[in-house]
Amino acid sequence: MAPTYRLKTRSTVHEFDLIHALRKQYNLRTPSVIRGIGDDAAVITSKAGQWTVLTTDLLTEGIHFDLRTATMADIGFRAAAANLSDIAAMGGTPHYLLVALAFPRTASKQHVLQLYRGMMAACRPHRIRLIGGDTSASNGGWFISLTLIGTVLPRKALFRNGAQIGDSLYVTGTIGDALAGLKLLNEPPARVKRHSRTATLSVRHRQFLIGRHLRPTARVAEGQWLNTHGFATSAIDISDGLSGDLRHICEESHVGVEVNLSALPLSPACRAYAASRKLDPMNLAMTGGEDYELLFTVSPHQRRRLERASLTRGFPLTCIGEIHPSRFGLQALSHQGKRHRLANTSYTHFT
Repeated sequence: MAPTYRLKTRSTVHEFDLIHALRKQYNLRTPSVIRGIGDDAAVITSKAGQWTVLTTDLLTEGIHFDLRTATMADIGFRAAAANLSDIAAMGGTPHYLLVALAFPRTASKQHVLQLYRGMMAACRPHRIRLIGGDTSASNGGWFISLTLIGTVLPRKALFRNGAQIGDSLYVTGTIGDALAGLKLLNEPPARVKRHSRTATLSVRHRQFLIGRHLRPTARVAEGQWLNTHGFATSAIDISDGLSGDLRHICEESHVGVEVNLSALPLSPACRAYAASRKLDPMNLAMTGGEDYELLFTVSPHQRRRLERASLTRGFPLTCIGEIHPSRFGLQALSHQGKRHRLANTSYTHFT
C-alpha cells in the first residue's frame, strides 16, 4: 500500500487536515528524504553498500494496549519503542518511520496527533524521519502498524543464529519491570487498598515500574556499540519474555543454555513490588516481556574487554548464563544450585 495518508470512511477526522498537520510538524527537509509525507510513495536515498534493516509491528487495542490505562501519547511511544528495539537487536541505525492506522469514528484529530507526538518523542533522540503511512476507519477499535527502516554495515548485522558453545549470555538493564508496571495498572482499586495494608510499595517504585511499562527504553545505542566493536555473537530483544526469547537464540543457533537465576538483574522497584504482592520476582523476570532489553551472547575471549568497555560507556550489563551443546537443552540453575528444565512462560499469540 502506498505510503500516503488517506481516510477510507466517514469520520470526525478530516483527511487533508490530518495530512497538512503531519506535514507541517514532521515533514522536515533532509538530504536523504527526496519525497516524504503527502505523495503516493516516499522516496529516500541511502549510502551505497549499506544493508537495509526493516521491521514492522502491529498493535491492537485490547491485546497490546488499553485506553483505560494509557494515554494516546503513551501508546505511541510504546509502539515506536517496540520497532526501535528490533533495530537495536540487529545492531542497526534507525532512519525512517512509516505509520498505518485504523481507528474508530469516535476518534478525534487530537487523539491521532497525540499518538504521533508519543511516537516521535521516542524517535526524536535517534533523528528518525516520519516519511508516510496510511489511515483507515475501524469498527473494532484502534490498530497501529509501524514500519521502521534502518541501516547496518554490510555483513555486520547481529542475528539470532551466531551463539557458540562456551559463549556467555548477557542482558542489558533490568528485567521484569514492565510486567510489574502492567500488573499495577490493571489492579482493581479494592486490591490496591488491600495490599496497602499488608505491604508497602513506595510512590517512587510504583512510578518507576509504570513508567517502564508505558515509556520503555529501546537500547539502540547499546546495540550499535555491541555491533561496532564486535562484542556480540548473537542478539535478540526481550519483547515477549526472557524464557521465550532465549529459546529463539538457542533454536536458531542449535545450542543449549544454562541460566543462573541468582544473576538475573532485578530493579529494587521490581523486588519491592514482588514482595508487596507475595510474588516470585524471578518469575516476573522470566515471564515479562516489553522490557525491550537486549539479550546477547559473547565469546569467552571478549568477556573482559566487554565488561571494561561497558563500565566506561555506562551501559549496565549482566552475565546471566552460558551457552552449552544443544543436547544440554535449556536449563535454569536455582539459588540452591540445582538445575531444572527452563519452562517457557513467555507471551505467545493465539494461545
